[in-house]
Amino acid sequence: MLAALLASCKERAQTTKPTLENITESIYASGIVKSKGQYQAYASISGIVDRVYASEGDSVKIGSPILSVSNTMQRLSEENAELNVIYSDYKANQGKLNEAKLIIALAHSKMENDSLLYVRQRNLWQQQIGARVELEQRELAFQNAKAAYLSSLVKYNDLNRQLQFNAAQSKKTHAISSTLAKDYMVRSEMDGVLYSIEKKAGEIVSPQTPLAIIGAAHAYILEMQVDEYDILKIHPGLPVFVSLDSYKDTIFKARVTKINPLMNERSKTFLVEAEFIQQPLVVYPNISFEANIVVNSREKAMLIPRNFMLNDSEVVKSNGDRVVVKTGIKDYRKIEIRAGLKQDDELLDPEL
Repeated sequence: MLAALLASCKERAQTTKPTLENITESIYASGIVKSKGQYQAYASISGIVDRVYASEGDSVKIGSPILSVSNTMQRLSEENAELNVIYSDYKANQGKLNEAKLIIALAHSKMENDSLLYVRQRNLWQQQIGARVELEQRELAFQNAKAAYLSSLVKYNDLNRQLQFNAAQSKKTHAISSTLAKDYMVRSEMDGVLYSIEKKAGEIVSPQTPLAIIGAAHAYILEMQVDEYDILKIHPGLPVFVSLDSYKDTIFKARVTKINPLMNERSKTFLVEAEFIQQPLVVYPNISFEANIVVNSREKAMLIPRNFMLNDSEVVKSNGDRVVVKTGIKDYRKIEIRAGLKQDDELLDPEL
């Protein structure tokens, strides 16, 4: 038995020497693919879907109608506002101003005529011709004509301001009504693809109900969840190697583009975005993937297997000496030795 045990231990005994190899340190992340600019469309008002203008998979442009909500009352209100604009148009009411100008001209002529008669009567009175009653009557007639003329000027200015106000107000009312009418039509906010539409004609919608999902046609964002313990190692520009379930035997290259700074309190993760450098020929939003974000790499580094480390800081030489080493980059199999060993040093497995 003793001989067999010794033979077994001998077979398990392992030694190794440092090797010069390339090594990369990466952080694992998982996530889903999103279309670039992908968003959910909502209606601004509650109502019943009147008509659906597009189908899932259709290409859409900015402003393309997606669906409309029934708006009979709003349409009538907009038409009424349009009629009011026509009725209150400033140019269309020039006849009223011309009439007011004519009244001013007549009042001015009467005032001038009464003024002449008053001056003539006053001159006669100074020559002691005529009665004082006639002079007072001429003076009173002149003052009345003068007041009528000034009153006509005031009325003209008031009418002019009122017409300008009515025209401007009717246009504003029509603009408000037109804006409200737009709320009844859901349109695309971008050039892209209608990936999903959630409602059909006749169904009820509200501002809290998502109606459609729209995104870019051939550009995608990789949304990854990165643990809070690793987030400080991540920065834009880092390379990412992506494995898609739809392409099991292919690795695609991507690059970190954005780090959302707010942590998800529930999952204790940060949302990190990346974009493909090498994009698959066919890809769809919401498919899942796994990724490795390369945070560090080094060429021709001195490496040893990780299982030859003791307490994460020591190694055991073949002569039994324990040596403290300085480590660097590590992956799931090997670790870099920065100081404390030479390439020809032979090491023992510390677990044996």
